[in-house]
Amino acid sequence: MNGLKTTLLLALMSGMFLVVGQLIGGRSGMMFGLVIAIAMNFFSYFYSEKLALSMYSAQPISPTSHREVYARVSPMIRSLCDKMLLPMPKLWFIPDPSPNAFATGRNPTHSSVAMTEGVLTLMDDKELEGVLAHELGHVKNRDILTSSIAATIGSAITMLAQTALFFGGRSSDDEDRSPFTALLMLILAPIAAGMIQMAISRTREFSADASAAKYTGSPKGLISALEKLENWSKRIPMDATPATAHMFIIKPFTSGTFSRLFSTHPSTKDRVEHLRALSV
Repeated sequence: MNGLKTTLLLALMSGMFLVVGQLIGGRSGMMFGLVIAIAMNFFSYFYSEKLALSMYSAQPISPTSHREVYARVSPMIRSLCDKMLLPMPKLWFIPDPSPNAFATGRNPTHSSVAMTEGVLTLMDDKELEGVLAHELGHVKNRDILTSSIAATIGSAITMLAQTALFFGGRSSDDEDRSPFTALLMLILAPIAAGMIQMAISRTREFSADASAAKYTGSPKGLISALEKLENWSKRIPMDATPATAHMFIIKPFTSGTFSRLFSTHPSTKDRVEHLRALSV
């Protein structure tokens, strides 16, 4: 169901791009926006892993580095990867007291799972297994590719609107359209694209939660982990950038000034309810 919802949302974004591109910039403007957006997100797709790990000062976890963490985490990851038919990802330690974790990498053979010092300290083994299974769920579901496609289309729509705003749009029926309507479209199109992009992100979180419940054999570990994360991430907020917020298992900072429509994550309450429904 979540996969179908993601497909429909991506189709809606694609249709919006075609319509908005034609109205704002004509066919040439539409193609210009798409080409630039693809180039930007191509770079992001292949290099976002290194950028994200570097941004949070992530350190490799290995038998010779962070040995205690490796001894605890490696057997969990190996067992989950065997069940999920995934290759072993690279493991990373983030020296941050705020509890959180994320997965990155362009495909299952080039993937990384990073976890903060806070999540390792706060979680018991069952909870940590749920967190790691959630992140591996993102890898298995190829959510980074999905996010990149959504970001490409969203960026193209935004770029078209900005180009038209500063340089003037082109359409065969400019005389017939009121300036107010054109201006309204320039403002609303990027907002609508952003809302759909966030909806896709929230849908992928539900799917990763379901994967965690399936491959750990029970949703209880992840439910307990999410409830702890909700509480402690507010007590110890993470110094994270909004551009990378969607990567984490839970929002790394509070965003009270934004509506739920622009949230990268579903509410923890909704996630817990979905997980509990899986065990019924």
